[in-house]
Amino acid sequence: MCEANVYMIDSEGNEILILESVDKVIPTNEGLLLENIFSQRKLVKARIKEMALVDHRIIIEE
Repeated sequence: MCEANVYMIDSEGNEILILESVDKVIPTNEGLLLENIFSQRKLVKARIKEMALVDHRIIIEE
């Protein structure tokens, strides 16, 4: 499987799970549109900080 979990870094440096099993990350003018294998979508005002695809993790920040 090629999906990853997306985590947001908060102001204290903690990781908060935003969406599991994400297989699409689409940049838009409003932020990142995340879509998972269950067709759930989330638009977040953030940028990608790190992608560790072997570990199935995408880290984003505001």
